[in-house]
Amino acid sequence: MTTDPLAQFRWLQAPDADADNPLGDIYCVSFFRGLEPAEVLRRFGPAGPPGQEMTFAELDEKVFEFVQATDGGDGGGHVAAIPAGEWCVAVELWGWEATLGEVLSRLSKSSEVVTVGRHDYAEDDFSYAIDGTVVTSFRPIMPSDRHGSDPNRLADLMREVGLPTEEVDDDAWEARWEDMSNNGLARAFALAAKLTGVEFTAELLFQGPLLVGAIDH
Repeated sequence: MTTDPLAQFRWLQAPDADADNPLGDIYCVSFFRGLEPAEVLRRFGPAGPPGQEMTFAELDEKVFEFVQATDGGDGGGHVAAIPAGEWCVAVELWGWEATLGEVLSRLSKSSEVVTVGRHDYAEDDFSYAIDGTVVTSFRPIMPSDRHGSDPNRLADLMREVGLPTEEVDDDAWEARWEDMSNNGLARAFALAAKLTGVEFTAELLFQGPLLVGAIDH
């Protein structure tokens, strides 16, 4: 009997209609070291009102209304913050703000941030930033193509979770692409767990009220 090392992260790559996946096919999850939820919200929306406590269902409804009103071009308009040990997890439903390099630089000032974004109609993303600098960033579909101030900083950890860091020849390229298509996003969340010690689970979304704030574009 074999054990799937990615089992606890498979739900994050499940189809939009899958009951195990409440986040859908566009979302971003970010991990902030040493920040309280209110501070995380302030960084996303410095000009916005203070956060409100909501259930996940209330957040989902609020994001749906925003997307309907804006035709989806501005993301989900809101972010939820959840404390998790020495980290704070920020969840953007239908959002991608933290995957943008210039935004991530601002969000990570005086902190350390790990971001994983899913976007089934564009590109998934993994980024790691420290104090305003994006250290390394890559697409889970092609982890050998990395950018940032120190693209190889996480190479050892990447290989541990099955994210290959080296290019392959033409004969192996198709197999690599298929593997990353099926497993890349789950492996990106496994890498985030290695860095933060936080395994992002669906239960985290439902165990208590979320602090929700508006995103200032």
